[in-house]
Amino acid sequence: MPMTSSLHFTYSPPSLLPQFRNSRITCTASSSQSMENHPQPPKRVVVCGGGVIGVCTAYFLAKKGAAVTLIEKSSIACAASGKAGGFLALDWCDNGPLSSLARASFNLHRSLSEELNGPESYGYRPLNTLSMTISESEPSRRTPISSLPSWINGPSRNVKTIGTTETTAQVHPQLFCRTLLSRAVEEYGVAVVIGKLERVVAEEGVVKGVVVEGGEVIGGDGVVLALGPWSGKLGMLSEIFRVYGLKAHSIVLEPKEDAAITPHALFLSYYVREGGEALDPEVYPRPTGEVYICGMSAKTEVPDDPEQVVPNPQSISVLKRVAKAVSSHLGEGEVTVKAEQACFLPCTDDSVPVIGEVPGVEGCYVATGHNCWGILNGPATGLAVAELVLDGHASIVDLSKFSPARFVGGRKYR
Repeated sequence: MPMTSSLHFTYSPPSLLPQFRNSRITCTASSSQSMENHPQPPKRVVVCGGGVIGVCTAYFLAKKGAAVTLIEKSSIACAASGKAGGFLALDWCDNGPLSSLARASFNLHRSLSEELNGPESYGYRPLNTLSMTISESEPSRRTPISSLPSWINGPSRNVKTIGTTETTAQVHPQLFCRTLLSRAVEEYGVAVVIGKLERVVAEEGVVKGVVVEGGEVIGGDGVVLALGPWSGKLGMLSEIFRVYGLKAHSIVLEPKEDAAITPHALFLSYYVREGGEALDPEVYPRPTGEVYICGMSAKTEVPDDPEQVVPNPQSISVLKRVAKAVSSHLGEGEVTVKAEQACFLPCTDDSVPVIGEVPGVEGCYVATGHNCWGILNGPATGLAVAELVLDGHASIVDLSKFSPARFVGGRKYR
């Protein structure tokens, strides 16, 4: 997630403001008293980035006893982590480098939902998932297909079940991030600072903290860089590996007859009337009654500020055509358009996330490059990084294949 400039202050969810306003986690120890009576203070860790990866990392670090400060430029889950679909899949990454991470994280999502009342707090629910082909040039069906819910009444064909309530689920990603952070602040004392990360401070190859815009140094025994597609804006990372942004578009619709919409995620092969290759939009009904539709992705330059990310009108227009073709309940006049938006997915050259200690900078860690699976893999990534920072190794998943060391040998950063 991005880091933006602004006055910085300590953030707490509205219900917690009286308790945490203008507070900051600090740890002091008196040298005149014995360590036997006063054990080691908690490790101070600065997490940079308020998206799903940063929030999950901060949560698990604090839960394991660290004193955590989370730095975010704009607002929590303001970019891809707030505008994503929130789709979760147990086994869709099998037979690839993400397999163990995805499976662990899918199960961790279930556990977090039980802990945080996910169904009520952020719309966690298992759901069935279908794939189908739709062509705009074909007429809508006059008779229903038995394998389809009645609301999917467009010209669909080649319908297949590709996920069940045992293997696919969903969350509302922005609500998930904010719920998790609220718990981290309330129960584990995480401090949130709104401000722009300027640089990481290191001496003789050992991290000492970060500098935020305005010159203030926030000290730390560890620093985690969870900057999403903005990772490439930080020189110490861009010198080692490349993270680029894939701009994805989405719309959020509120149908008049929301009760008719069943919990079925849809993955489409979609052919527009004008011809050409199939598009691959996705449709996610939410427990709120809204329907989220995404697609129309393209590689493009990531702006410095997430507030500068605006959707392409043509892409939004195509997504509205998709909605109408999928269901008469989603056509113009039958819905209220709640959002027309775009965000950037963080991608790496080898399509594998970068998770681990930054080569040559002891105590500085990176977690980025999750592409379209950031919401799914956020919890396991966060827990793995917390274990790496505090225990020296991750037990929930083997992080070796994700290490930034795969790009370059170690070196000292000053």
